[in-house]
Amino acid sequence: MIVYHLISITFAYVIDMVVGDPPNWPHPVRWMGTMISFFEKRWNHGESKRWKGIVMLLSVLLIVFSIVLMVVLIGYKIHPVVGIIVESFIISTTIAQRSLKEASFEVYNPLISGDLVEARRKLSYIVGRDTNDLDESEIARGAIETVAENTSDGVTAPLFWALIGGAPLAMIYRATNTCDSMVGHMNERYKEFGWASAKWDDVMNWIPSRLTGIIMLIGKNPESMAYRKAWTILFHDAKKHPSPNSGWGEAAVAAILGIQLGGRNYYKGIVSNRAKMGEPLNPIQAEHIVKANSILAKTVFLFLLLLWMGGMLFGLAVTWFQSSIPI
Repeated sequence: MIVYHLISITFAYVIDMVVGDPPNWPHPVRWMGTMISFFEKRWNHGESKRWKGIVMLLSVLLIVFSIVLMVVLIGYKIHPVVGIIVESFIISTTIAQRSLKEASFEVYNPLISGDLVEARRKLSYIVGRDTNDLDESEIARGAIETVAENTSDGVTAPLFWALIGGAPLAMIYRATNTCDSMVGHMNERYKEFGWASAKWDDVMNWIPSRLTGIIMLIGKNPESMAYRKAWTILFHDAKKHPSPNSGWGEAAVAAILGIQLGGRNYYKGIVSNRAKMGEPLNPIQAEHIVKANSILAKTVFLFLLLLWMGGMLFGLAVTWFQSSIPI
């Protein structure tokens, strides 16, 4: 079965690169969002919000898993090829490499043409910070940080879980990530109700985020510092991020490009001083958005190769173990 997962993952990668996420096509994440909103409006009030949030998360995951598992099993029952095709398309909806590149280039293109107003507007679509007064460097930083952080969240993490459990587990990851995006906030409204969603998202991202940061540095030589220094920055600065996982991609990209990410952001006029990652050896420029996407592309390709190696080794180990058991 793991070979079917590997083939499906590879096809899903190709589908995402070719098709991406057309805005007018139906998408499972939109359906998940509707379901999460339904539960949130009815349960996020009164007492025991944390327990209600746990029930909401479990309900969403159970519904998503059951539907996807049923669809996949029907596909494989018809024929293995049909099952692989079904899994491939479902997994492709959980990854967003092409969409991530397109969104960051929506910021890059007006930025290099000097249209800061349009660049700020496009950046506001992909970050939560205030963008109205950002200069060129800060606009570029926002786009770079989005690409760096979402390399794991948006691509490698769902591929990781797809290897382990096929389309059903990949969709469980995407449902978890959607719950965290919608209710996993540390504000008065969501800090209790979204607690379980935020914590479970941290658990599911723990291994993929670290693998992603390491593969980033393996796949791309640092531009302005020694390799050893870059590894030091990765393992030291990744821990500075408020999220236990998001810092790994940002620290790796900062080390590779010789720039410093993080710093002062404003959210609805309120200042937030984020930990700085990397060293400011080079000023952040628009071209670093292109380089961040180059790191994204190479990292995902190498991650896919790693999944194939790991999957095949696991398959060989299982075969050897089964053959060594006396009948």
